[in-house]
Amino acid sequence: MYIAASRSSTPSIERGPAPRRVPANVVALGMVSLVTDISSEMVTAVLPLYLVLVLGLNPLQFGLLDGLYAGATALVRVFGAHLADRWRRLKAVAGFGYGLSAMCKLGLMAAGSSVAAIGVVLAVDRTGKGLRTGPRDALISLSSEPAALGRSFGVHRALDTVGAFLGPLAAMAVLALSLGSYPSVFFTSFCIAAVAVLILVLFVRDRPGAVDRATVSLRTAVNLLRDSGFRRVTLWAALLGLVTVGDSFVYLVLQRRWDVAATFFPLLPLGTAGIYLLLAVPLGRLADRVGRWPVFLGGHAALAVALVLLGGPVAGLWLAVLALGLHGVFYAATDGVLMAAAGPLVPAGVRATGLAVVQTGQSVARMFSSVLFGLAWTLWDLRPAVLVSAGVLVVTVLAAAMARP
Repeated sequence: MYIAASRSSTPSIERGPAPRRVPANVVALGMVSLVTDISSEMVTAVLPLYLVLVLGLNPLQFGLLDGLYAGATALVRVFGAHLADRWRRLKAVAGFGYGLSAMCKLGLMAAGSSVAAIGVVLAVDRTGKGLRTGPRDALISLSSEPAALGRSFGVHRALDTVGAFLGPLAAMAVLALSLGSYPSVFFTSFCIAAVAVLILVLFVRDRPGAVDRATVSLRTAVNLLRDSGFRRVTLWAALLGLVTVGDSFVYLVLQRRWDVAATFFPLLPLGTAGIYLLLAVPLGRLADRVGRWPVFLGGHAALAVALVLLGGPVAGLWLAVLALGLHGVFYAATDGVLMAAAGPLVPAGVRATGLAVVQTGQSVARMFSSVLFGLAWTLWDLRPAVLVSAGVLVVTVLAAAMARP
């Protein structure tokens, strides 16, 4: 296994040849994410349709709930990552987050048709995600050589995406077998999530940063933003998050414009997941070679093109397929690549905290993004909201390319 050396100051990226093997810890964490994503994507695939068609939410109400779903992680990301660094228990904190999210699948069953109760359960579920994401990504970073971070995150995200690909299929199968019973989907999702927690306990090894825990404090996290490179990456990542359109809205736009039947709605994320799965590792390796920020911005440019296709005057089936493919390119070029870009800018002892700061900025921004898009859809109708979002995203990507953080 590969362990990144601890650093007392901001490290530089090593340019030596990358090791050929992916660390075992990265693969184990990828398997945890794979199984977890089967569970979570089963819920994500059916939830937008359940809330809009079954419970009757309008776009603004759905935007508020989707914003809560995206933003709840922001409240705990830095706190959970700080505890993981200070206690030197990255695995334990990540495991608690995975377990909390698993229990929330049962909470969805108990919530029934109460929108308020569903909102609370979704907030707790995202709290679990917020607790686990920083320590998990820190474990990946600390288990890998700096020169191969893009590939390690790419492999992890590829395994994660296998779960995202299988989740909607599992949801559709359960709906078919249970004659449209959403509680059956939620219970099956819980059982699968419990398996993921077991894999984490048995196969993932801790890799805490080798520093005195007395030096790890919340002030340390604030001080990370004094580094100009880390601060610029964090701020630009948040700004780009503010002008993106959430996944649920992308799929609802596809459903509305192409009149996708409710039975096949859970299959829409498969287009995104399939391209993500194919490109996560190649784009991670490309980012290691040519630069992580250009690849990150290229992913946002792909999303802008997808939005133009979704909001354009033509509604051919091939445009829907192309838009889903570009949505997958967006994730393959941004999700793990951003963590690979930010990781080397943070000392090993506070790696979880530093990555959580970046993720928190994105979560808060995407929370407001969902609310704003839902409001735009309500006020302007579907196509104008999509096209305005695409235009704002293009302008922001060009500005970020000029700034080159």
